[in-house]
Amino acid sequence: MNIDNSSWYNIEKKRARLALLPAIVFVVLVWVAFIVDYAGVFTWDFSRLGILPGVVDGLVGIIFSPFIHSSFSHLLSNTLPLLILIWFLFYFYSKIAFGAFICLWLSSGFLTWIIGRGSYHVGASGLVFGLLFFLFFSGIFRKYIPLVAVSLIVAFIYGSTIWSIFPITEMVDTSISWEGHLSGAISGLIFAIVFRKQGPQKPEVVWEEEEDSDDVTM
Repeated sequence: MNIDNSSWYNIEKKRARLALLPAIVFVVLVWVAFIVDYAGVFTWDFSRLGILPGVVDGLVGIIFSPFIHSSFSHLLSNTLPLLILIWFLFYFYSKIAFGAFICLWLSSGFLTWIIGRGSYHVGASGLVFGLLFFLFFSGIFRKYIPLVAVSLIVAFIYGSTIWSIFPITEMVDTSISWEGHLSGAISGLIFAIVFRKQGPQKPEVVWEEEEDSDDVTM
């Protein structure tokens, strides 16, 4: 079936819009949670919905911590990366996007619960790093030029943030959860490996054989 350029463009434009929808929904929920917390609609301290490592009650933060942010600047720093990276995930890896997203969310949170300091860890940074590393390594593992290009774009935009996955970050700013960042990075790499055979793949090269009466050439 042949698809002309205009039809192909319309299809991709529709796919891009659909892929943006989950990114917008997630970010809106994050902002709503922050506004409700900031406005004091509830007297309860939202930070207690964060991840508290080593404590059974702190496991609830695995689900809720990405929606809780300590300040407006904290929220703002995660907003654009969430929009871009979730959009990339659902556009370029649409068939595995939902499963990969949930795995990155839960895994990054659980690893933070295991290795984190004894304080509440809040924010979507762990998820951001999970998406970042998943997108980067997924393209590299598939060796498919369009996906490798996505990897390079992601690395170019966010490569400078990699330093914050190391413990030295705590010496620079104790409020930064390097454990959450590292947990996201590890999760991204692990699930890039797990999902490497699923979703978009490098097209196989098929050589056509031409036969004549005397021999076969290729």
